[in-house]
Amino acid sequence: MSSTATTAPLAGRTVSRVGYGAMQLERLRDDRAAAVALLRRAVELGVDHVDTAQFYGNGFVNGVIREVVGSGDDVLVATKVGADPDPDGPIPLRLAQRPEQLRASVESNLVSLGTDRIPLVNLRRADLRPGVTAEGDQVVDLDDQLEVMTALRDEGKIGAIGLSAVTTGILRRALPAGIACVQNAYSLVGRGDEDMLELCRAEGIAWVPFFPLGGAFPGMPKVTGEPAVHAAAEALGCTPSQVGLAWLLHHAPHVHLIPGTADTAHLEANIAAGGIVLDDSTLATLDAVRTRSMDVALG
Repeated sequence: MSSTATTAPLAGRTVSRVGYGAMQLERLRDDRAAAVALLRRAVELGVDHVDTAQFYGNGFVNGVIREVVGSGDDVLVATKVGADPDPDGPIPLRLAQRPEQLRASVESNLVSLGTDRIPLVNLRRADLRPGVTAEGDQVVDLDDQLEVMTALRDEGKIGAIGLSAVTTGILRRALPAGIACVQNAYSLVGRGDEDMLELCRAEGIAWVPFFPLGGAFPGMPKVTGEPAVHAAAEALGCTPSQVGLAWLLHHAPHVHLIPGTADTAHLEANIAAGGIVLDDSTLATLDAVRTRSMDVALG
């Protein structure tokens, strides 16, 4: 049988490997009490790593986190910069890659989260799909970005630096700056970044996949569409989504999950996935599932 540790290091802390991605709280912006109750339930269930961004609901999500979590140390709050809210745009964000924009984004997060220090800030680059790619003055050299990020860390405004949507080459260039985590699209059916995952493991960097079940956009493969995943779920008495999340935790010990939802039952199921044990035979079957491209455009 293959069991997994329930906690792992992230940004200098040891936290539960199943956290919460807060983006979906935006769906509850017309019922703030429900959003607060959902996040409180997550914390009650042991979530001590919450992933957010100022552009989630144009500050609404950060406000909910501020109300529930405050500025204490019980929950590691990670945010991301590299884009700013654009509520009236075709998608509700716009790139903000320039150094002065990164600093302004950190300052905005500090205000909306009600704190003077954010434990982890991820630099969301714009090199890769899925997502918006950089053009014009938003094509910014990594060194210029890391200069301002390290300055913010030296000033005590952020505790650790992460990277998001990056290539292995970008990660290697960034290593001397001290990188705490990498967030890339990755799932059972989208394992194109296996080399980077292994590099992170060797360097003691947490791997925090987004789109952990694939299928976030039309044309993107879905973990829950795989017959092997359904067979495992039936045998284990759980859902296909839980199998997909459990596989990630079993696949490598430095994986942290940040699944998001606006539904309490779904939240509870996601967190319960951390306790699912996959035997060696099931793991081998899931490992054999074919990986496909996750190169999908936004907008």
